[in-house]
Amino acid sequence: MSNFLEQFTTEIKANVPGYIAVTVTEVATGICYVSHSDKADFDPEMASAYNLEVVKAKQGAIKALGLDSKIQDILITLTDQIHIIDVAENGEYFIYLAVDSSKANLGMTRALLKKYKKDIVNEL
Repeated sequence: MSNFLEQFTTEIKANVPGYIAVTVTEVATGICYVSHSDKADFDPEMASAYNLEVVKAKQGAIKALGLDSKIQDILITLTDQIHIIDVAENGEYFIYLAVDSSKANLGMTRALLKKYKKDIVNEL
């Protein structure tokens, strides 16, 4: 694992309340550059693969509607978790973050993700 991805994962794990899992995934190929989960029964790479389909579907909808817009992030709220899919400005990769909704604050989680995303944007 590259040092900047290792540092990114370490920072997210240590500083995002309710952290469950994180991946950084390439949109074109579905390859995970990095993945980690604090739960043995939560497969972040499988979650990322399914969320890649969500990203591609939304990109297709944007194109079909003729919108001149790009995805910033996609928020999925489950009964006990929050999943954020943060797509890079260039659309080449996304960060997938899952947190426990009873421990996380959505605003703070998004702000922290944005902060740590800056550390990897220039490297990928």
